[in-house]
Amino acid sequence: MKIRGQRECTSCGTRWSYYDTGSVECPNCGALRSVGVDDRTRHTATPTDLDLSAHRHALDDGEIPDIADDVKSDCRAYVRERGFIHGGDLLPLDDTFLSASELIHVVDLYARLRDPTDAEQLYVLDLLRGADQDERPPADRVPDSLAEGRGLGYAEAVDEYRREVVTWLNDNPDPAARRTLGTVAEQVKRVEALQGDVTPATAEALVTATREIVRYLIDDDETALASAQDRLARLG
Repeated sequence: MKIRGQRECTSCGTRWSYYDTGSVECPNCGALRSVGVDDRTRHTATPTDLDLSAHRHALDDGEIPDIADDVKSDCRAYVRERGFIHGGDLLPLDDTFLSASELIHVVDLYARLRDPTDAEQLYVLDLLRGADQDERPPADRVPDSLAEGRGLGYAEAVDEYRREVVTWLNDNPDPAARRTLGTVAEQVKRVEALQGDVTPATAEALVTATREIVRYLIDDDETALASAQDRLARLG
């Protein structure tokens, strides 16, 4: 949506940025009436954080399947609330968003394993440790049994981010980027049709190509766009 993000309280005159607080309540006096003092600007980002610390603490006395439903619930809420346009500026596709999307599927897969291996357990623990710190395990660490979780999680994250970029392009037209994002959408549909059954390297290539498209848009880096197009073409 487009809003006037710079607000001025009609009660006390305090000015603040809705883009940063996500609230129409005056931070000084708590009044709910304010007026916009700038032009309307596209804004979808919501101030929200992913905090998995409670789930990590719960593992001191429990097992991963015991916290699976709560982890999925928190990650779904986080993914649902996120946005990537902040006051007209396009934000990057960060590792926290990717890991949260992956965790939704990976903890579910893990909970259904009959006899999890140490490698499978360590991978889920690495995700839980790093997701809310904007960190994620490398592709070569993904166990085969959990690869579908990464594939499907990344496809969903990329698709949600792609939609945000397309929205941003409505205000900042770029036909070449829009066409390339169409190829990203085709690859996402392919991964989803396979229920995430692609190699971690394929899922990573989809993420990298999407980030390259945005680097082209933000930095006017035509080499990045060409790299994204080549990377997507090699995915078939």
